[in-house]
Amino acid sequence: MADKRKFYINGAWVAPSVPNDLEVIDPSTEDSVAVISLGAQADTDAAVAAAKAAFPAWSATSPAERLAHVEKILEIYVRRQAEMGQAIEDEMGAPHDMAIEDQAGCGVSHIQTFIDAFREFEFIRPLGPHAPNAMVAWEPIGVIGLITPWNWPMNQVTLKVIPAILTGNTVVLKPSEIAPLSSILFAEIVDEAGLPAGVFNMVNGDGLGVGTQLSTHPDVEMISFTGSTRAGIAITKAAADTVKKVALELGGKGANLVFADADEKAVTRGVRHVFYNSGQSCNAPTRMLVERSFYETAVEQARKVAEETAVATAHQSGRHIGPVVSKLQWDKIQDLIQAGIDEGARVVAGGPGLPEGVNRGYYVRPTVFADVNNDMTIARQEIFGPVLAIIPFDTEEEAVAIANDTVYGLTNYVQTQDGTRRNRLARQLRAGMVEMNGQGRGKGSAFGGVKASGRAREGGVWGLEEFMDSKQISGWDVDA
Repeated sequence: MADKRKFYINGAWVAPSVPNDLEVIDPSTEDSVAVISLGAQADTDAAVAAAKAAFPAWSATSPAERLAHVEKILEIYVRRQAEMGQAIEDEMGAPHDMAIEDQAGCGVSHIQTFIDAFREFEFIRPLGPHAPNAMVAWEPIGVIGLITPWNWPMNQVTLKVIPAILTGNTVVLKPSEIAPLSSILFAEIVDEAGLPAGVFNMVNGDGLGVGTQLSTHPDVEMISFTGSTRAGIAITKAAADTVKKVALELGGKGANLVFADADEKAVTRGVRHVFYNSGQSCNAPTRMLVERSFYETAVEQARKVAEETAVATAHQSGRHIGPVVSKLQWDKIQDLIQAGIDEGARVVAGGPGLPEGVNRGYYVRPTVFADVNNDMTIARQEIFGPVLAIIPFDTEEEAVAIANDTVYGLTNYVQTQDGTRRNRLARQLRAGMVEMNGQGRGKGSAFGGVKASGRAREGGVWGLEEFMDSKQISGWDVDA
């Protein structure tokens, strides 16, 4: 079992101020793979103080200098990508190939995309031709607390750390205590890249501890959080007294509108998306709304995909799904599957309990429910497991009403060959993102939602602006 009881503060690895150990559990085996320590107030204060002291010099560096540091981070990250994938495989159960290629790989993609966007970014720009001496300046906020989840560790770490430091801020990262190993490795990468002391700091801890300490700290000027809506609400309340900026990327209950004229791969694509990462993605299309004339065909196609989806240990190559992250998560998913049964939904595939032949590890049977209505618990709550709810509809208007009848608003999906309908639905669906006919978001697009999904915008130019304040300047001498 690896000893990872260390924090990265002010450019050095330091021991925790008080012993408060926590084991990191491999969800494939239920064995301990590492031990970390949870930070105390003194650790958080030291990290914030280091970031505050580093801010004046770092914010005054040229964009070219900050860019060079991030390019070095990318170079080292690429070299250690397989190592990063192994850490994610061990800590949260992503299957081996997926952990390296997708989980660790998305970090490469995000860092490169931010580099590309930053090269074109104008920090001072004219307000417009109507006001020739008015300018808008984009400036760093200060010390930023970054709180990241366990389901896509490097996705969220790179979406927060990289734009924050590129734009001149200094940061304190608190990764999930459930999956901290990848962030410890990321801190090693940052250290090797030679970032000035105090610009990047990392303290392990839980939400009630370090998370709350960052959210209430008077010297932290912004919190960027990704996680559950419940935790996001708590962070917002905790941050209120210090009037800091709070950016939240929260849960989802995506609707996937499948019309009778959808392409032949639409249902299979949608089901696989739900099961991807063992269902542990906030943008998963977990409500499949199907036009009634195509409904039974879609249900049968979904059943087939579920039954063909292999479940196995993360520690092997192949196209399969691994376990969910923890016993707590497994229990929650089992309770919700049972709620679906109790409320009258039809189990088409899967169901409660462990997959056949498994007696250890947090594995969930790929599950499909049919004959769901939007008032059922499985249609209202974010399950965060490989569980799909299929709901019939008769008209386009009914489909939109069902899709929008949720507290969430992250990603919705549309499957139809009718371009006019697609365009119409893209505007009617209440979500931060709408993806249609299997086309993913373009490079540099922002990721984020509305309503209880939070209103953060991460990625590309929007992801840079998220970590800056705009300053309005009048009387600018354009000839100086």
